[in-house]
Amino acid sequence: MVSQRINYLQVAGILTVLTALVHIGCIVFGGDWYRFLGAGEHMAQLAESGHPYPTIVTSVISAVLLLWASYAFSGAGLIVRLPLIRLALILISTIFLARALGFYFIMPAFPDNSLTFWLTSSGICLILGLTYSLGLIQRWNLISGKA
Repeated sequence: MVSQRINYLQVAGILTVLTALVHIGCIVFGGDWYRFLGAGEHMAQLAESGHPYPTIVTSVISAVLLLWASYAFSGAGLIVRLPLIRLALILISTIFLARALGFYFIMPAFPDNSLTFWLTSSGICLILGLTYSLGLIQRWNLISGKA
């Protein structure tokens, strides 16, 4: 039986795509999804009233997540090498880890979000940040062209 190592950047890419799809689900399914995911009653009501703000914010978040997934897949060797791959993966890892560990400091800026939202989203960001970091370490030589 052939043993294969886990490609952490591939896992990071898949998890990031799933996270983007959940955000897209909020756009498609509206207020109930915003409420269920803890984004706050105000965001849910805006979505239900047809206000563009929730769609714009959630679309931008989804687009960024899909871009980051592309960098993960590129670093994993699954798609063409994207520009500034090492720098991008370092920044993505850092942003996810900072968001995970620094949520307490940004909570006051979003008082409508539930504690469940903050704990769940921070846990997800921690998992993503660690997965990107492990993948970057695992594939550093391949990404840097030293393999």
